[in-house]
Parts: sequence; structure tokens; C-alpha cells
Amino acid sequence: QLQASGGGMVQAGGSLRLSCGASARTFSNNAVGWFRQAPGKEREFVAAIGWRGGSTLYADSVKGRFTISRDNAKSTVYLQMNSLKPEDTAVYYCAVGRYSVVTTSISTYNYWGQGTQVTVSS
Repeated sequence: QLQASGGGMVQAGGSLRLSCGASARTFSNNAVGWFRQAPGKEREFVAAIGWRGGSTLYADSVKGRFTISRDNAKSTVYLQMNSLKPEDTAVYYCAVGRYSVVTTSISTYNYWGQGTQVTVSS
């Protein structure tokens, strides 16, 4: 089971760190991505990391502010979010990809966890 946590309410300019935990078998050899969905909008790609952690991808809207990392020994992927903006408000989901390489396409992620709410006030 994939479990995202760490969401909450923060003022603009603040920081949060999201965590995504699962069994080692779930993460084994697969990329992991973070996506978000704001009310009335489609789910969108935020960041992804390859199996070995050397490859990462970010949406343009979060580059330079968010950092994705993983600890395979703990079967956990993190999303460090700094300089948060009100437009970052959304439910954030982590997902395990079909492949070990990173992709931005939502269709390449086939195992999704429950989301965690992030609310940024102005």
C-alpha cells in the first residue's frame, strides 16, 4: 500500500516535506512520481525520480523550489517543497511508475496512493 503524508497548511513562502512510503516490493526497480490536483483542475505532474535516484524531472512551475529524493533502504520517496505559493494548493499524490526511468506522463504510473492535502495561504 502506498501512503502519502506530510501535507498541511502553511503560509506563502513556507515549506513542507511530503513523504511517500510503501513496501520494498512496491518500489522495487520503479520510478516514483508526485502529482497534484487542485479543485476543478486535472491532475498534473509535479516531479519524478528514477529507481537509483540519479534521474529527476520537475514541472516548470516547481523547478528551483521543490526537490524530490528517495531512500530505497526505507522504501520512501520525499518531496521537499520550499517557497510555497498559493497556487501550489492541491491534493498531492505519489505514484509508482511502470518503468525504472522517469517520465512525466500520468499514464505511465500504475500504482497510486491516497493523496495528502497541501494548502498555502497568501
